Amino acid sequence: MSRTYTVKVRDRAKGIEHTLQVPDDRYILHSAENLGVELPFSCRNGACTTCAVRVVSGEIYQPEAVGLSPELREKGYALLCVSYARTDLEVETQDEDEVYELQFGRYFGKGRVQRGLPLDED
Repeated sequence: MSRTYTVKVRDRAKGIEHTLQVPDDRYILHSAENLGVELPFSCRNGACTTCAVRVVSGEIYQPEAVGLSPELREKGYALLCVSYARTDLEVETQDEDEVYELQFGRYFGKGRVQRGLPLDED
């Protein structure tokens, strides 16, 4: 039996907050779109960082978020396109370039990239 949670999304770029009712078996981004709420997205499959948010409060489940490192997940980042609410949530959108830099910036300019993929630490 599906549960529904209240998800507050603060869109930093637009300076507005959306309050959504999201079933726990539906992606948050998809639910927002069904409610007519426009949020940032691109790939829709958890591989980029366009829909990245930082979780302010609550619990999120994102097993398919391959575009986020375990370190960023532990710091409270999530990808709305492949995230499920597990409690009432409050999240805020992030700048895509900022999240990309947090995740990959440490590899570039240090000779640690080969054919576009970061190499494991020595």
